Amino acid sequence: MRWPAAGATARRAPNCTAYGVIFQQPRLSADPRLRLADLIAEPLRATGRGREAGARTGELAHRVGLGDDLLTRRPHEVSDGQLQRACLACALALRPRWLVCDEMTAMLEASTTAALVHVVEEYRRESGAGLLAVGHDRALLTRWCDRTVGWAELSGPDAD
Repeated sequence: MRWPAAGATARRAPNCTAYGVIFQQPRLSADPRLRLADLIAEPLRATGRGREAGARTGELAHRVGLGDDLLTRRPHEVSDGQLQRACLACALALRPRWLVCDEMTAMLEASTTAALVHVVEEYRRESGAGLLAVGHDRALLTRWCDRTVGWAELSGPDAD
C-alpha cells in the first residue's frame, strides 16, 4: 500500500470493495458507538468516498426497509432485525461483486428474513453479483444458490 503524499489528509483503505459480508449476529459485527447512518456510511468513508455517504446512506436505508427515524439510533436502541437491515445496507454500500452471507437470517423472524432475502435477490438481479451463502436452511440455500455443498461432501468419506 502506498502512503499519501505530504499534506494529504486521508489514507485510503486497500481495495477490498469486491466483497460485502453479512454475519449471523449483527450485534457482534456492528460498532456500538456508531449511529445506524454512520454504520451504513462507514465503508464509503473508509475508501475515500465520504462525499457519497449522505445520499447513498438514505438510498440504502430505504432499500433495506429502514426509516429515517432509525438512522439516528445506535445498535443497542434497535431490534436485531433492524440492525441486520443496517448491516446489509453496509455490505451493499460499495456495490460489491460478491456477497458473503454467513447465516444472515438465522436469528430473525420470518417477515424480516423474507424482506432481507428479497433485498439480496433484487441486488443480485440488478448487479449480477455472486453469492456465497453459509447456512442450515436448505430451502433458502437451494433458492439462492446454483450449487450447494453439504458438510459431509466437504469433509470427505473418512472424516468423523
